[in-house]
Amino acid sequence: MNPDSEDLPTTSTRGADRVLVDVVRRTPVDIAQQQIRRRLLLWIVIIVLLLIGLAALRRFTADRPVVYQSAAEHFLYGSIGSEPGGSLLHPVGGMLPPMPVLGVLPDMFPDKLPGGFASLGLIQEKGHTLPIGMSERRRLGLDMVGLNCAVCHVGTLRTRPDGPTTIIPGMPAHQLDLQGLFAFVLDSTLDPRFTADNVIGHVEAKFGRLSLVDRVIIRASIGPLRERTLQLRSRVGILFAADAARWGPGRVDTFNPYKSLQFNWDLSRLPHDEIVAASDFPSLWNQAPREGMHLHWDGNNTSLDERNLSAGLGAGITPTTVDYEGVARVKEYIESLPSPRWPEDPDMPLDHVRAQRGATVYRQACAECHDFGAPLVGQIEPLDKIGTDRARFNSYTTAFADNQNTLFAGTAHHFHSFRKTVGYTSPPLDGIWARAPYLHTGSVPTLADLLETPERRPRAFYRGYDVYDPKRVGFVANVAEEKGHRFFLFKTVDDAGRPISGNGKDGHTYGTDLSSDAKADLLEYLKTL
Repeated sequence: MNPDSEDLPTTSTRGADRVLVDVVRRTPVDIAQQQIRRRLLLWIVIIVLLLIGLAALRRFTADRPVVYQSAAEHFLYGSIGSEPGGSLLHPVGGMLPPMPVLGVLPDMFPDKLPGGFASLGLIQEKGHTLPIGMSERRRLGLDMVGLNCAVCHVGTLRTRPDGPTTIIPGMPAHQLDLQGLFAFVLDSTLDPRFTADNVIGHVEAKFGRLSLVDRVIIRASIGPLRERTLQLRSRVGILFAADAARWGPGRVDTFNPYKSLQFNWDLSRLPHDEIVAASDFPSLWNQAPREGMHLHWDGNNTSLDERNLSAGLGAGITPTTVDYEGVARVKEYIESLPSPRWPEDPDMPLDHVRAQRGATVYRQACAECHDFGAPLVGQIEPLDKIGTDRARFNSYTTAFADNQNTLFAGTAHHFHSFRKTVGYTSPPLDGIWARAPYLHTGSVPTLADLLETPERRPRAFYRGYDVYDPKRVGFVANVAEEKGHRFFLFKTVDDAGRPISGNGKDGHTYGTDLSSDAKADLLEYLKTL
C-alpha cells in the first residue's frame, strides 16, 4: 500500500464534486429552459410523424383524376372512372395495369408485341404520355390507367400513304385492335418474366430512379395484378379461344364481356351463337338529336345517359368506381360535336355537279330511313326485312336486358330502358363517309361495295389501314402491309365458302338496283353528309 495514498482524492470523489458543481451552477431557469426544449423537440417529432402519416394517408386514399380544362382534351384523355379501384390487394374494375407498369410492357415483351402499342392502332399524340383513349387517376398510391370513350371513338385518316395523319374525334376507331390490346395485357401479366424485379428494372431504365415508396408499392402490386389477370382470363377467356371469331380492328364484342364481369355469367354455358357477336364501332358525333332514337346497333335503348353508362361499363367502370362528372362532361361534348366535313384536298376530289344530282337519288332511296326528322330514322328494322348478320341480334337476349335494368339501382342513374328488339336500328347518316367499313358487322369495306348485291361484295379484305379511297368512299382495303406492319385480313366466308357468323356481308340491299350513274351520283352526295 502506498503510504501517501490517504492524502490523494479518489476518482469517485472527484466525479461527485463535479456533479455537485453542475447542480450548484444550474439554476431553476436553466432547468425550465431545458424542459421546454425537450417538449418542443417532442412536438416537432410528433408533427413530422403526423405530416408523414397524413401524406401517406393522402397518397393511399386519394381518388384524383388528371383534370383537363378543355372539353375536347377531357374526351380524349379524361377519366370516366374506369381505372381500378378498391384496395391495393383487391383492385376492382379496370382492364389495364397502372402506370408506369403499362408503359414498359412492350419493352419487356417485344416478342408479344413487336411494333409496340402503335401496332394495335392506338393513337399517340406528342406531349402525352398515354395514347388517346387512356386516362390516369391517382388511386391506391399509384397512377392507375383506364379506358375512356375516345379509345373506341377516335379514328385516323390519310389522304395518301405519304400524307399527314388526321385525327378525327367521334369517328369509329377503325384502326384499333381492342381485342389485341386485351390479349397482350393478359398474356404479358401472366408471363413468368412478369416479376417485381424485372418490372422495376424496366421502369427505372425508362422513366428514371424510383423512390423507395414507389418501389415498395410496385413490388406489392405485382401479385394482385397477376391474380386479377387470372380471374379475368378464367371469366372471359372463351372470347379469345381459337374457335372464336376474331374481332379485328374497329370492332368489339360489346356485351359478352360484361355478361361475365358485371353479372358473373359463365360464358362457357352460353350457346356458341350467343358469344360470337363482334360489331363495328359506331360514330359518336351529333348525339343531341339522337336522344329518344333507338340506340346501339340493335336499338336496345332510347336513353343517351343509359347508353353512355352502359358503354362505360364495357370500358371498365363499375357502379362503385364510375365518375359521373367525367361521364357528364363527355356527354356534353358529344351532344354538339359536329360530324367531319369531306376534306378539301386535291387527293380527295368532290364532284359538286354529281353531288347535286345525288341529293335527289338520296331523297328517293335513303332519306326515309336515314335522314334526321324522317319517319323511320332511329327506328327498328325487323331482322327478316333488313337481312343482315344475326349474330349481334342473337347475342343480346331478353335475360341480359332484364339484368341490365338492375344496374345502378338505388341511384338516380338506375337503368330502366333496355329492351330486346326484333332487328336492327336505322341510324342517321351524318358523316357516313368517315364511318367505313359498313353494316353493323363492318363487313363491307366501302359505300361503293354496299351498293352492290351481297354476292358481289368482297369476300375478304384488309382492315386497319387508314389511307382513304375517295372513289369508292371508304378505306383502301387491298393493302396487306405497310412499313412492317401487317393489317388484319377480314374474311366474310371460310375457306369452304360458308358465311362466317358475325362477319356476314349479306342484307341491306337498298340501292343495289340503282343504275351505275345513279350510284355514282349518290356516292358523291354521301361525301357531303
